[in-house]
Amino acid sequence: MTTNALPAAKPANPNFSSGPCAKRPGWTLEALSGAPLGRSHRAKVGKAKLKRAIDLTREVLEIPADYRIGIVPASDTGAVEMALWSLLGARPVDMLAWESFGEGWVTDVVKQLRLKDARVLKAGYGELPDLAQVNFDHDVVFTWNGTTSGVRVANGDFIPADRQGLTICDATSAAFAQELDWAKLDVVTFSWQKVLGGEAAHGMLILSPRAVERLQSYVPAWPLPKIFRLTSGGKLIEGIFQGETINTPSMLCVEDYIDALEWAQSLGGLKGLVGRSNANFKVLADWVEATGWVDFLARDPANRSNTSVCLVVADPEVKALPAEAQEAFAKALAAALEKAGVAYDIGAYRDAPAGLRIWAGATVEAADLQALTPWLDWAYAEAKAGLKRAA
Repeated sequence: MTTNALPAAKPANPNFSSGPCAKRPGWTLEALSGAPLGRSHRAKVGKAKLKRAIDLTREVLEIPADYRIGIVPASDTGAVEMALWSLLGARPVDMLAWESFGEGWVTDVVKQLRLKDARVLKAGYGELPDLAQVNFDHDVVFTWNGTTSGVRVANGDFIPADRQGLTICDATSAAFAQELDWAKLDVVTFSWQKVLGGEAAHGMLILSPRAVERLQSYVPAWPLPKIFRLTSGGKLIEGIFQGETINTPSMLCVEDYIDALEWAQSLGGLKGLVGRSNANFKVLADWVEATGWVDFLARDPANRSNTSVCLVVADPEVKALPAEAQEAFAKALAAALEKAGVAYDIGAYRDAPAGLRIWAGATVEAADLQALTPWLDWAYAEAKAGLKRAA
């Protein structure tokens, strides 16, 4: 039952943004004291730090030894763009989209690269496309976890082991919180500022041997900017995957990423991170099940994200309002929570249906989510009272 009385306790950390996400528990600026500031990233110390970031990434994510891991510019967006511009065009491509970032990759391929043999399989927010319709003789581009819809693929079972095309997977809000099926993935990208709460501007590009073979045997019909080039003279630029970055990285950000990876190791690696994310999601799922006014945007429980948890107002009175009024109601919820200092940046993504988006990745504490749920009910009661006053 909702009440206008203020809940007794606030979350110790009110940061529930879906990116940049909350820093790891116990993080302070002292964690970055080992950063080689003022030194060249090409110096021995800089290269060593970058190589350690790559090695820890492999260890924590349990990436196969024959997959290359590179640190690249421009966050996850840069990593995906490098893959699209460098690899596509050799085969027809199936583009899967069920939220805004997937839609963005469709735009790149259809309107920028202008590939004539691109097939687009779309689903609305809250749903997945029919994965049985994907043609894996084609290259396939998809997001593992829809950050703005809260919809993910449950696993990699829909991808055949004997596929002919490459699978290019944007995993930015899935990596470190969900089990990625590496044998089914040829290109995987993510950024540091999601599940590990790192700082922005750097992306990770992970390539299978099949993706490397494509790079070395296929030359795109379009020119590639320097920042996208992964080969030279028909050979992979191996230095990129050993810590020799294409452009100048922030060594402060690198230190922060290493700190987050070492924290992940202290939890038991990937298993510990996934466990924390699942436990966080359960707090919200239990609350949703017991609460009549709210529901998940993702309709199928098997496909609900355990990181970017997207919620909609299920109250019939609110759902009957015009779309603009529903959006205003959801914004009032988020604004009330921010004003109270209990939850920052949890409004739905601008292109998504009106609602809330609460990050539940591994750096968030379950106790903070437990403390948040009474405040969500309080904010709902406040917004409903506002509706009645306006009537």
